[in-house]
Amino acid sequence: MLNKTYPYYLANEAVAANTDLEVTDKFSGEVATRVAMADAAAIDKAIGFAVEAMPAMRAFAPFKRQAVLEHCVKRFRERYDELALALCIEAGKPINDSKGEVTRLIDTFKVAAEEAVRIDGEIVNLQISPRANGYHGYVKRVPIGPCSFISPFNFPLNLTAHKVAPAIAAGVPFVLKPASRTPVGALIMGEILAETDLPKGAFSILPAHRDGADLFTTDERFKLLSFTGSPAVGWELKKKAGKKKVILELGGNAAAIVDGDQGGKLDYVVDRLAFGAFYQSGQSCIGVQRILVHASIYDALREKLIAKIRSLVMGDPKDEKTFVGPMISESESKRLAGWMESAVQAGATIVAGGKVDGAMFEATLLEGVKRDTDLYRKEAFGPVAILERFDDFGAALATVNDSDFGLQAGVFTDSLAHAHRAWDELEVGGVVINDVPSFRVDNMPYGGVKDSGLGREGVRYAIEDMTELRLMVMRETW
Repeated sequence: MLNKTYPYYLANEAVAANTDLEVTDKFSGEVATRVAMADAAAIDKAIGFAVEAMPAMRAFAPFKRQAVLEHCVKRFRERYDELALALCIEAGKPINDSKGEVTRLIDTFKVAAEEAVRIDGEIVNLQISPRANGYHGYVKRVPIGPCSFISPFNFPLNLTAHKVAPAIAAGVPFVLKPASRTPVGALIMGEILAETDLPKGAFSILPAHRDGADLFTTDERFKLLSFTGSPAVGWELKKKAGKKKVILELGGNAAAIVDGDQGGKLDYVVDRLAFGAFYQSGQSCIGVQRILVHASIYDALREKLIAKIRSLVMGDPKDEKTFVGPMISESESKRLAGWMESAVQAGATIVAGGKVDGAMFEATLLEGVKRDTDLYRKEAFGPVAILERFDDFGAALATVNDSDFGLQAGVFTDSLAHAHRAWDELEVGGVVINDVPSFRVDNMPYGGVKDSGLGREGVRYAIEDMTELRLMVMRETW
């Protein structure tokens, strides 16, 4: 079970300032623990400590950064079950998915440990004309400066890891605001980081209410803001961020195309579609929201998919048989139910699921959803998927692109030509062939276009954002 209370971390040290934040068990609705909340004064102090830590972090050798990350990997493994249970309780994530996220947390820190000693530079040939004869150019990467991180509720371990681990590898101090609904995993991470010899001020982890956390965005002492969350909030933060670099990992309404040559592989395709659409109650920015199926196999896939959806177990996320747990809150469940009802009133049909009870929302499949409805145009962020047919592959690509979002897309096809055409034409950050858009490995470049965000995560790519190029020009003779 969770501890009765958790401190926040200010300049590497645990501070039991208060117990103001109640964290609920998302299945029972009961208070599971209480967490210290940071006020504006604490956030201001944390930023000041991060600025003061910059020279020490710059001097903190790559092998020392690697040792910190390796220590975290060791401790995460030792506390694997504790981390998984905490995630299951605070996020309502089924225990098997929670264990999978702890595994990805470990993977991300492992990759960062490897990359910490591979932040290399290059030699630049300047002798492109007689006037540069005798001059040589050298480039290295240096830490950008103190960073501000804001992480979301849906992957409170892994998406936090994708900010924290690259920061340590890059040698930048940071102040992290974890999601107030799911702060416990980040605070356990802070407890483990506090065991290391990181310079004082290298990290602070401060749960805070959104309306009291403006400094995470506006304070000019930060040189980078990395935000993962909703598009509406992310783009507004960018407006307020001033001169600092901004990395946004936002939402999507991801699509999966099933080509006509997949008739002999429907069992695999259906299993992956059901996983992509409904795992962790659909609360993933790359969850499968739109499923486009070639007309020649549409009826067969539809039948199998409905049967698969009806077999998914919904219930207590602590039960290993559970596949669909609660949504993060009853208010989010009501919001999605309203979108579903509006789509039905506009002519859509619910062909599987559709029942809602508080935060519990059945895995649901609809047909005939009009493309101007909220359920089609916006990010559902819940266990609802839309099924539609197509006759022409090019038209299917155009349908996928008819979206304000562009995070990832999946394409099931045996045609190499169709795979490359999808890669060429789909307006997304990543195209996944023969799997769902929900697929992610933690070292790959990950991010979107359009309203889905700016920049890329994936450890090496995040390190590039958290460092700057510094040139030295040397004249050989004078």
